[in-house]
Amino acid sequence: QVQLVESGGGLVQAGGSLRLSCAASGSSTGIGSMGWYRQPAGKQRELVATITSGGTTNYADSVKGRFAISRDNAKNTVYLQMNSLKPEDTAVYYCFARRRGYSYWGQGTQVTVSS
Repeated sequence: QVQLVESGGGLVQAGGSLRLSCAASGSSTGIGSMGWYRQPAGKQRELVATITSGGTTNYADSVKGRFAISRDNAKNTVYLQMNSLKPEDTAVYYCFARRRGYSYWGQGTQVTVSS
């Protein structure tokens, strides 16, 4: 089992920045891809960004150029730096990790961007 704990969400004005963190514990060796999804209220969960263990990244078009994903493999931690935030970025952000064919999820952290 892999446990994921997110931190860093909150309330920010449009144009501001936030940095999310997600730390993996438990059976954390052998983790492959990690990343973030988000779910706006009343909408489906959508991919935000992913990063492989080798550092290859992928972003949703809506966040390209504004968000940056990174990871520290020694700490089993993934980060999401969010800049130039917009009200439409408001959502619950969920961290995930894939290990040996299984996907694990964090509990979610709320990000609210006011206009």
